[in-house]
Amino acid sequence: MQTENYIIARIEKMCKKKGISRYRLAQESGIAQSSISTLLNRKSVPTIQTLEKICEGLGITLAQFFAGDEEFPDLTADQKQLLSDWNAMDDHQKELVKAYIQGIIRK
Repeated sequence: MQTENYIIARIEKMCKKKGISRYRLAQESGIAQSSISTLLNRKSVPTIQTLEKICEGLGITLAQFFAGDEEFPDLTADQKQLLSDWNAMDDHQKELVKAYIQGIIRK
């Protein structure tokens, strides 16, 4: 698969996996919706800066983007499990966990 086709397919796959529409990706990444549409309709290839913004909008790093199906590259099994659990939480649960962790750290 050509690099540009891989990148476009990967963006589409990550959007689908995270349930993010093109409109929401544009909002979350700060990229114009028309630019996202042009990109995903395979009319252009993103620059590295654009891809970084897209990754931010998807809530992932560039390393995670290029890691394929391995969502958390270069992490221990415990770290991967914690991140997987974190991603399964809603915003309220995440706030509670953050408060709990801060309480532990500040003993």
